[in-house]
Amino acid sequence: MNTKEIKEYKKTLKLTDIQRSILIGTLLGDGHLETRDMGKTYRLKIEHQILQNDYTEWLYNHFKEWVRGGIYRKSKANTKEYVGFTTYSHGAFRFYGQQFYANGKKVVPQIISKLLDPLSIAVWFMDDGSWKSEKHNTFIIHTLGFTKSDLERVQSVFAEKLKIQTSLHRQKEKYWRLYIKSESSKDFRNMIEPYTSLIESMKAKMGNVQMPKK
Repeated sequence: MNTKEIKEYKKTLKLTDIQRSILIGTLLGDGHLETRDMGKTYRLKIEHQILQNDYTEWLYNHFKEWVRGGIYRKSKANTKEYVGFTTYSHGAFRFYGQQFYANGKKVVPQIISKLLDPLSIAVWFMDDGSWKSEKHNTFIIHTLGFTKSDLERVQSVFAEKLKIQTSLHRQKEKYWRLYIKSESSKDFRNMIEPYTSLIESMKAKMGNVQMPKK
């Protein structure tokens, strides 16, 4: 398509409820929004290691009408391979850019209680989560990019909206990880497994198979 055709095509794009939930989840995780016009429009960028190619394809299939050029594949200096995709820049992402990027830094939005749902949490886990161990019988979300106060807002949503109890564990002095307490582990699994079970590489994160070596 030429520039005029792309411009007209973009006018037809609207985010679905499922796309919104996935967007929220990946923005809490590894996804990020970029703007080139001072916040008028944003584009979503997704990138994962090649071991999670099936997960990247799952994300892409939910956003493929927003993407020109499909999934890319590249190698970085550390020799690891990555796959990903980038959407069109679009005003539909503006609200989420404003909520998640206060002063240019990614944060947990103040209105997170209105945004989180089981699908968005499942995507967040698939981006940044892991199974702790059989001994601990719990899950972790590696939330090192957020402040303690950010994560306390998340804890309130988990407890009040979803009835899932969590704790924050300090990591490297100034970082925090979100732990699902053992008594809530089963409820957490039941909530996210309808989504994680669709993706083969996520079985390791759920503690169902051995994690492959990177």
